[in-house]
Amino acid sequence: MRNTLVALALVMSAGCVTVNSTGGTIKKEAPAPRAAPDMREAARVNTDLGVTYARDGNYDVALDKFSRAIGQDANYAPAHSGIAFVYAQRHDNEKAQVHYERALQLQSDDPMTRNNYGAFLCSIKRYKEAEKQMLQAAKSITYREPERAYANLGACAQRIPDLNKAEGYYREALARRPDLPDALQQMASILLEKRDYARARVFLQRYEKVGEATAATLWMGARIEYALGDKGAAAAYQRRLRIEFPDSEESLSTLSPSAS
Repeated sequence: MRNTLVALALVMSAGCVTVNSTGGTIKKEAPAPRAAPDMREAARVNTDLGVTYARDGNYDVALDKFSRAIGQDANYAPAHSGIAFVYAQRHDNEKAQVHYERALQLQSDDPMTRNNYGAFLCSIKRYKEAEKQMLQAAKSITYREPERAYANLGACAQRIPDLNKAEGYYREALARRPDLPDALQQMASILLEKRDYARARVFLQRYEKVGEATAATLWMGARIEYALGDKGAAAAYQRRLRIEFPDSEESLSTLSPSAS
């Protein structure tokens, strides 16, 4: 008890008075309190860290950073957008939706959040709502990468599936960025499915100039060339499959007239 009382007395008296050389007292103003920390800046820093961890796939740490940011500033829209993305990746759909809607309530003109929200809605098969959100993002004059929204629209249309609508959206994406790898690959895939082999080849070749080979693209190339009658080119794609992706399902596939 004694130590507590002494400590309390020291806190209460500190900075209030000083003693002069004659033993009298001189009044002294208490020091100005420190400025409250900038909570918006703290939220921004934690949000930036959360984005970095989320991009690396470290969702547990990202979730912690976004949660801290929201605790520091509950009205910081990017933190809600970030945590919504993480919840979506963890398939916690209810929380993802709550935070996406809160982010857009706080910052309705953020096309990136709207695009991500649309992609989330598509993932839970709410296709019409998803299309509305992503179209609004794509048409926003403030969005620096509208091709991303159009590519997401194409991917969502493929899930329905509506190949004609998907092709239209991918073309919109490529009109804005002709070297967008995802759109080029998916255009080749759609045209292959439509048996438009010559145009599928063109888009795959465009993809190969800007994107990395995957088991899927190599198998696609083999099927396209086989359908076009270039057995040598088809065999070359298959050799690459066996060498570069020996454990893939595609490397075990064989070509036949029905494979196209």
